[in-house]
Amino acid sequence: MGETQLKTIMITGVSRGLGRVLALEIARRGHSVVGCARSQEKLQALMADLTRDDPPSSSSSSSSKHLLKHLDVRSDNSMKEFARLLVEERKIPDIIVNNAGTINKNNKIWAVPAEEFDIVIDTNIKGTANILRHFLPLLIEKKQGIVVNISSGWGRSAAAEVAPYCASKWAIEGLSKSVAKELPPGLAIVALSPGVVNTDMLASCFGSNAALYQSPESWAPRAATMILNLTSEDNGASLTI
Repeated sequence: MGETQLKTIMITGVSRGLGRVLALEIARRGHSVVGCARSQEKLQALMADLTRDDPPSSSSSSSSKHLLKHLDVRSDNSMKEFARLLVEERKIPDIIVNNAGTINKNNKIWAVPAEEFDIVIDTNIKGTANILRHFLPLLIEKKQGIVVNISSGWGRSAAAEVAPYCASKWAIEGLSKSVAKELPPGLAIVALSPGVVNTDMLASCFGSNAALYQSPESWAPRAATMILNLTSEDNGASLTI
């Protein structure tokens, strides 16, 4: 599918950071955005931005071509219900961007509390798996679809004090390559490193030095173009924006 064909793009962790700017850029190009996040307030703000240029008759969230839900990817039942809702609303995605993610506070592994480690693993790995479990059957039935698992440079290299995060993104790389071997023709799954972008997550690692890197707003157009132009030929690839 080329970018000129209007698509439905699903983004997890859509209410902030890279998910938010990607959603706005994709909507600006005329595509439909569906997504989920844990902050109802931020979702409402995003929906207002997404529908600002809609005709008056479609300005409400109920009639918009976009659909955002207050859900946590860590909940398998929530992702099951989300998949069912999108089927009912006839918004089965053409492209899924598994963007929801979190990072541990900089610390040596023996100083990372078990609860914090669990949150990273449950969000970054299990959250992605929950999406795959409930949405891949829909794409397989449709005989087409692209899944983009957001990885990281730290999914292919390593750094001190972010071992939980590195472990989760190395897992995303392996998960993506393994699932690529399970998909039928017409589908693709890729691991996509966004590069280094000045987000809250980067600031938690780099502090004030995060400001030296590209802004999410300058990143979004390149990211959207790349994601919208992925094809089944990209299945199993590890890519970088």
